[in-house]
Amino acid sequence: MLPLEDQLSLLVHLSKADHFVAEQESRMIHVIGKRGGLTPEEVENIIDHPKPVPNLRNLPSDEKFNYLFNTIQLMKVDGKVHQSEIAFCEKIAIKLGFKPGVIADLSAYIYSDPDIVTNIKFLRSVAEQHVIPLGSQEDQEED
Repeated sequence: MLPLEDQLSLLVHLSKADHFVAEQESRMIHVIGKRGGLTPEEVENIIDHPKPVPNLRNLPSDEKFNYLFNTIQLMKVDGKVHQSEIAFCEKIAIKLGFKPGVIADLSAYIYSDPDIVTNIKFLRSVAEQHVIPLGSQEDQEED
């Protein structure tokens, strides 16, 4: 599992894809940080100085799916989806080992309100249809 600081940094990069961290995005990042035991000051420091996006390819498949899910949910949390956010999500999807089309397919079923959750088993099955096979041309292009 990635350290919490790396996880939050990934979400900060997504939040800043449209050059602005919306109030709802900041709140969501703070909630995740607090759940992980960080102080508000530590979370603010990560928002101000996020780490570079780490290597995500070697994570367990459950973690890859969770990062993908959280990334899409954060993209939608402020009620506005910018092309730059979609492009960032697609880039993260590729780094996680998914085809970029997974973002569009999952976005139809992932809502901005974290209390509304579609069947996770169904969402995993959608994501699995987009896994890039190891050793494929797409996989090699990302390395």
